[in-house]
Amino acid sequence: MDSKGIDQMLGLLRSTAAQATGRPAEASGTPAGGVDFAQVLQNSIDQVSQAQQKAEGMAANFAAGDNSANLHEVMIALQKANVSFQEMVQVRNKLVSAYHDVMNMQV
Repeated sequence: MDSKGIDQMLGLLRSTAAQATGRPAEASGTPAGGVDFAQVLQNSIDQVSQAQQKAEGMAANFAAGDNSANLHEVMIALQKANVSFQEMVQVRNKLVSAYHDVMNMQV
């Protein structure tokens, strides 16, 4: 059993929990700034865009009569793109709601 890997995972979980509660983390391997939220958001948007482009391409190939395109694969890709887009819309709604909450706070 690899106890070193378990210890590393526990340390990571502890530092993440400390950051979430606002306490300073003990020695952690992450930079002082942590994860760049803007970069994570941009990567998520790019993934949604790629899923939509892939689904649209598959649908266009199927409509053009491409024999390699299966209807069920096209429908699954379209549904995955739709679900990922709806998820991104919900994230946007939560961000806007949080922004309004912060802006309406009394100082």
